[in-house]
Amino acid sequence: MSKPARRTRRRPRADVTIKDVARHAGVSPMTVSRVVNGSEYVSTATRQAVQRAVRELGYSPNLAARNLASERGERLGLLYGNPSSAYLSEFLVGALEAATRHGVQLVLEKCEPTPVASRRAVRRLLAGAVVGVVLPPPLCESPVVRAELSAARLPVVTVAAGRPPADAMCVRIDDYTAALEMTRYLLGLGHERLAFIKGHPNQSASEERWLGFNAALEEAARSKRGGRPPPRMEQGFFSFRSGLDAARKLLAAEPPPTAIFASNDDMAAAVIAEAHRRGLDVPRDLTVVGFDDTLIASTIWPELTTIQQPIARMAAEATDMLVTAVRGSRRSADRLHRLMPHALISRQSAAAPKLAGPALDRGGPVRDGNANNDIRARMRMTTSEQFVDASGDESIRE
Repeated sequence: MSKPARRTRRRPRADVTIKDVARHAGVSPMTVSRVVNGSEYVSTATRQAVQRAVRELGYSPNLAARNLASERGERLGLLYGNPSSAYLSEFLVGALEAATRHGVQLVLEKCEPTPVASRRAVRRLLAGAVVGVVLPPPLCESPVVRAELSAARLPVVTVAAGRPPADAMCVRIDDYTAALEMTRYLLGLGHERLAFIKGHPNQSASEERWLGFNAALEEAARSKRGGRPPPRMEQGFFSFRSGLDAARKLLAAEPPPTAIFASNDDMAAAVIAEAHRRGLDVPRDLTVVGFDDTLIASTIWPELTTIQQPIARMAAEATDMLVTAVRGSRRSADRLHRLMPHALISRQSAAAPKLAGPALDRGGPVRDGNANNDIRARMRMTTSEQFVDASGDESIRE
């Protein structure tokens, strides 16, 4: 007995319109619009007829939104799957503010990390008639998500990809240089036993930060006779739990590190929590630094020295770029990639190691996040030009 022929799904066609679908299904274009937008005011039989017509014609609902753009605000999609709630909160603030400014709607869709779930999430987003998509990490580098959106011929702007394709629209910071500067800062405080908690391996930004960390250590080794102890590294996944696991391994080593650089603030907060559990004083016994400058960095104790990644501004910039692309404005090739500024924010979680002599500053510009009450930070200043007081320069941080 032969097996029934397997039905293949047609690729979306740019020449199929909402009127074609309506004619094929025997309904009005308004009814088709109600179905693709998930309206409940459609009978089951009519909904099934429209959905069947969509499949048979290879129609992509997002194309309808382009035709309706002059009648109502466009819908932009935002697909998220970041394990850090602090990162996502800041990202949404920037994206929503920009969407309001442009008069567009923002459609959110959660995406689980498996290929099957990722495809379903993208298709749910497309069913919402979006005309473009913003992809924060880690989905900005998901091959499954990118392939689905490419097949739908949607404009996409990625955010915080460490190594974005040359022809892709993206907004990012220089992760390599930021990690290099933070590591120089730790070396300048006198730390020699350094450890690093790497970010999720599915993001190229994780590798860029690790490379920047190592570049600073190699630079220091060349300038100091006798070399330095090799750094320890533990794998993290940008979550608090993975930071705890990594911290336990690092602090159980003999001798333990005097400074730990975590690839994001959630993992750095976990290191501080584990240090407190072991009776260690931060920063007297252990210096801890992070990356991102999310809300947790200034609400834990001690407040966290970290790299400020302007997440809200990056999300707003990505939304601006997407609206420009959707509305057909020309953009030059050199504006496909937007590199945003970063800053090193000095707070209370970093200090010179015990028994260390005066520290030599080797980092780039450092901004003191506790200029009024952090005596340690002021004692580390070698020249006023090398440090920026947070209370006196609001151009770096908004």
